[in-house]
Amino acid sequence: MLSAAIFDLDGVLVDSEPNYLAAERELLAGYGIDFTEDMKRPYIGWGTRDMLIDVAARHGIDDPVDALVARKNTTYLSLTRRHVTGYPGTREILLALRADGLPTALASGSSPEVIDVILTTLDLHDAFDAVVSAEQVPHGKPAPDLFLEAARRLAVPPASCVVFEDSEAGVRAALAAGMRCVAIPYLPDPPLPEPFHRAHLLIDGGMPALNPATVLAWLRT
Repeated sequence: MLSAAIFDLDGVLVDSEPNYLAAERELLAGYGIDFTEDMKRPYIGWGTRDMLIDVAARHGIDDPVDALVARKNTTYLSLTRRHVTGYPGTREILLALRADGLPTALASGSSPEVIDVILTTLDLHDAFDAVVSAEQVPHGKPAPDLFLEAARRLAVPPASCVVFEDSEAGVRAALAAGMRCVAIPYLPDPPLPEPFHRAHLLIDGGMPALNPATVLAWLRT
């Protein structure tokens, strides 16, 4: 029986990747790195800190990761305050579930400050009973920590939760948490990575193929 819904933020409620890529390109250009879209693809779904730890290790960047995160977030927030694109389909699902009385949580790899700015911009602060950042748990996705903490804050069993995710890492995290998963791939190009095919509901065409009425009917069954 469904007791709660947990939403990822980036790629699920908002198309943040263009702003993130621009911020990362600006940051890494200072180290002589031309960070391309192809280089970004494997990191979609990762938390900011985990991504920058890996990038720094691969490229021999010695600056403290806290400084890298802070600089990237400063640029990203500047871009996001000027423009952010929300996804109307997932917003419709979220608000419909709220109207049904279902508890909802946001579980994101972004920092608390970034989450706050985006929720303010989208006017969605009141749509969640709990908000969790990957910076508030020991391990980011694909570890299950983020989703388990969301369930704990909602005081519901993990097995009664459904997670909305767009990335391979996020789907793996939801399944590792023992939760149902609605997968809406941000990058729907075939072949999809294997974890997507283990999601309980796969929108294999990604966000353009999302039909909120179909998803809500599935959830309410």
